[in-house]
Amino acid sequence: MTFFISVVAVGQQKYVISGTIKDVATGEDLIGATIVVDGMSNTGTISNSYGFFSISLPENSYKIRFQFVGYETQFIQINLTENKRLDIELKEKSIELGNIVITGERADRNVTSIEMGNVKITPKQIESIPVIFGEQDILKTIQLTPGVKSAGEGNSGFHVRGGGIDQNMILLDEAPVYNASHLLGFFSVFNSEAIKSANLMKGSIPAEFGGRASSVFDIKMKEGNMKKFGVTGNVGLISSSVAVEGPIVKDKGSFIVSGRRTYADMFLVFSKKEDIRNTTLYFYDLNLKSNYKINKNNRIYLSGYFGRDNFGFSNEFGFDWGSITGTFRWNHNFSEKLFSNTSLILSNYSYEINIMDEAEITIGSEIRDLNFKQDFTYYANTQNTIKFGGNVIYHNILPGEISVSEGFGFKPDDIPRRRAIEWAGYVSNSQSISEHFKIYYGLRLALCSNVGPGEYYEFNENGELTNTVEVKDFKFMKTQGGVEPRLGVNYIFSSKSSVKASYNRIYQFLHLLSNSTTTTPTDLWLPSSNNVKPQISDQISLGYFRNFKDNEFETSLEVYYKDLKNQIDYKNGAELVYNSTVESELVYGRGWAYGVELMVKRNFGRLNGWVSYTWSKTMRQFDKINKGNPFPARHDRMHDISVVGMYDLTRKLKL
Repeated sequence: MTFFISVVAVGQQKYVISGTIKDVATGEDLIGATIVVDGMSNTGTISNSYGFFSISLPENSYKIRFQFVGYETQFIQINLTENKRLDIELKEKSIELGNIVITGERADRNVTSIEMGNVKITPKQIESIPVIFGEQDILKTIQLTPGVKSAGEGNSGFHVRGGGIDQNMILLDEAPVYNASHLLGFFSVFNSEAIKSANLMKGSIPAEFGGRASSVFDIKMKEGNMKKFGVTGNVGLISSSVAVEGPIVKDKGSFIVSGRRTYADMFLVFSKKEDIRNTTLYFYDLNLKSNYKINKNNRIYLSGYFGRDNFGFSNEFGFDWGSITGTFRWNHNFSEKLFSNTSLILSNYSYEINIMDEAEITIGSEIRDLNFKQDFTYYANTQNTIKFGGNVIYHNILPGEISVSEGFGFKPDDIPRRRAIEWAGYVSNSQSISEHFKIYYGLRLALCSNVGPGEYYEFNENGELTNTVEVKDFKFMKTQGGVEPRLGVNYIFSSKSSVKASYNRIYQFLHLLSNSTTTTPTDLWLPSSNNVKPQISDQISLGYFRNFKDNEFETSLEVYYKDLKNQIDYKNGAELVYNSTVESELVYGRGWAYGVELMVKRNFGRLNGWVSYTWSKTMRQFDKINKGNPFPARHDRMHDISVVGMYDLTRKLKL
């Protein structure tokens, strides 16, 4: 995404400056670093998710400024007579505690960028905000920001601007995470030792993202230190973690392995009761990532996550659930202007309940995805950055499965798997019309097709089964979806203030079946079908952004209105678990939400943090509920205020 504009003579020869920006100590890519041309009305660009940047300039001599929040600014003088490749390494700026605090220059991105409704959480913020039992938790931290509400105490689910908990797309290195909770919601699956960056998009959502009606939470894992080996760890009250990282080949490749496990169950052996001594209660997770630079134009990444919860009471009951994700990515530079990222993504979530009584009974469910994603970025010039690409996701869902031990005399019916393919293609442009006016516009085509093998049901108005349609292998049953326009504008009054507006339309084809407002490990996912229409979200946002005291303080005021179509609720006494005709238990309606979000944030100093306040209203309306009259959603809360403060007593002691 480029910003600002420079007026140059028509026909003058132009050349491209491109490269990557990294941390000098670790070799990690710096996402969102700023590249500015001095003396040209702040003409510049920012680095993408892989640290890559590209900017076109006429032949001349330039002084280029490279900067990133919390890092020392670097200047390079360039005589531009040909295309230049620059790989820049920035040094983290040391912070002295005292009357004067220096943290490095900060670009006014909250003011000058088109982004709005975005919340970016850094690892340092995660480290400074323990949530429960002294543990760091990125999902709990994000719930302290405006427009984001917790789904309940001891729960990792959250609501964004009136949306349901299933309307948030959580991505870990591009892989969807369907259940982000450990220990029944007291912890999230994200180990802070392995997290590099996190960005919650709830206002202006770029066209390359889709699939969920309310937000995208994009989490990137660390890539590992390319310079030297290191070991870090964290000891908590009920869990500990350790991370090992280092170079595969110095300055060319690196790896990181991070693991975490609880040990509360180890204390159960001291109980006087045998049942408690035989109880199992723990979770673990493992994050792995490696990358290797083949040459200046090619780089590959391989990352994965493995996590599981295990709970068992004596020899009577057992319950375990967990996720597995894997991502292979290939970055390729076709030229100084065209950047490509190709991803092959796997995601699997499953749970299993074991009941040991007269016979052993096992109840399970699974959702398994295979995803191919191709993204291109074309840095056309200093005024336009074009993105285009697409992805195909194959969903394989087992709604429920029951097995019993031999000789029990009961054979449960099999519930057929549900299979669907999501198709999407997009194109967008970030354009600087002038130094004061910037616009983002894009289109995304999103479709979902039910495919065989499988059985699809038809019901009458009373919900009674009237027909069963058998669909054979790889045959299509029904295709739904449509075009999703995305628009964002920013008028910059000065480097200190701006006003922004955005519009999004998003289709959601996967639906969470749950009778509660919180996430539980036994929640079921169901794809859109001949009976279930996709959810559609239309959101309009307007905001004013103002910085004070050389960007030491950021303030923002945003208002939004969200219209939600094809919302799902349940009939009285609905049976959701192990029900092959669960679609007959559903009712459909609409929803809407509106609100005001206010945030005041201090970025640096011995005392920093933020205060956020949200006033909002969330409504739902169903013909078959409440006599068709509108009613507040279960997660409707009018007032929500959070105060977060971090105080550095010394370099090593924080309050």
